[in-house]
Amino acid sequence: MIVKNIVAVVVGVVLGSLTNIILVSLGPMVIPIPEGADVSSMEKLRESMHLFSPVNFLFPFLSHALGTLVGAFVTTKLAASRHMTLAIVVGCYFLLGGIAAVILLGGPLWFQVIDLVVAYLPMAYLGAFLAGATRAKASK
Repeated sequence: MIVKNIVAVVVGVVLGSLTNIILVSLGPMVIPIPEGADVSSMEKLRESMHLFSPVNFLFPFLSHALGTLVGAFVTTKLAASRHMTLAIVVGCYFLLGGIAAVILLGGPLWFQVIDLVVAYLPMAYLGAFLAGATRAKASK
């Protein structure tokens, strides 16, 4: 049971990370990067952050929120026990990444607050809830 739970968390983190990467990669195709912004490195992105408008933060938020949601959902579905606890572990993993991003990249305070407060632990809870709700419906 412990091994199955560990595997569930690892698979959830990997699939959540892939979701995050895909959305971050798609973002500039949907919402163009502002003219003059250089996102070729973390340092240059940090220096260009002042050029971004609120709409440019939509895909970073979605990637963080949906990556966490997918990771927690998958973990909940695969786990043998302690479903909500393990989903929150996944949320904490992604929250630590979000805190690191805030430290490394900065960005507007409003985005930092919304991202850290909404995109991680609430999405982990929602992912677990949705996975549990799906499982409950399937068993009826």
